[in-house]
Amino acid sequence: MQTYDLDASGLRGLNAALHAQAKDTNQTTWEIVNPKGSHAVAVGLDAPIEVTVKGSTGYYTAGMNKQATVNVQGSAGPGVAENMMSGTVIIEGDASQYAGATGHGGLLVIKGNASSRCGISMKGIDIVVHGNVGHMSAFMAQSGNLVVCGDAGDALGDSIYEARLFVRGSVKSLGADCVEKEMRPEHLELLRDLLERAGADAKPEEFKRYGSARQLYNFKVDNAY
Repeated sequence: MQTYDLDASGLRGLNAALHAQAKDTNQTTWEIVNPKGSHAVAVGLDAPIEVTVKGSTGYYTAGMNKQATVNVQGSAGPGVAENMMSGTVIIEGDASQYAGATGHGGLLVIKGNASSRCGISMKGIDIVVHGNVGHMSAFMAQSGNLVVCGDAGDALGDSIYEARLFVRGSVKSLGADCVEKEMRPEHLELLRDLLERAGADAKPEEFKRYGSARQLYNFKVDNAY
């Protein structure tokens, strides 16, 4: 295992060393100590490596992740796993706003709560939140799955496209064009797999599914007046 002291050696050197693994993956396990809320930790990774961050981080942790597994043993600031492509990002604590924004793939697990706009404009990512999510989560979500084991705030799924939303607790309100949908056997199976992969102690049968009513897809002249 490679141990990197972020406080002593700086962020630029850390990310350069992690990026080098894309060409030569000779150090597959990394431990980052003393992050002290630093921004942009472990961004743009593109190698099958494991990175453990011993503490909380700031903005855009593990953004644009590909292949790597990043585990933050603390909480994360805004935009964690933003534009993620593949791999796994695990936040042991809470995540601030727009976690997993525009994510195209991979799995984001938040073991605490997520703030507002979790999964905004998601494009294929799977997000599992063990706790609650804030308002406007999954706003304009295009594809992928958002699983909330707790409650959801106002305007869930506003202007949603074809993403699937699963909520075990209460939903304060649904956003424009977002409706409750039937939970079919294929959804239960999908949800069971996601919960297992995320280490969430919940049963698929306890969740409700939400998605697009598909009323915003086409221009309606009556709405122009």
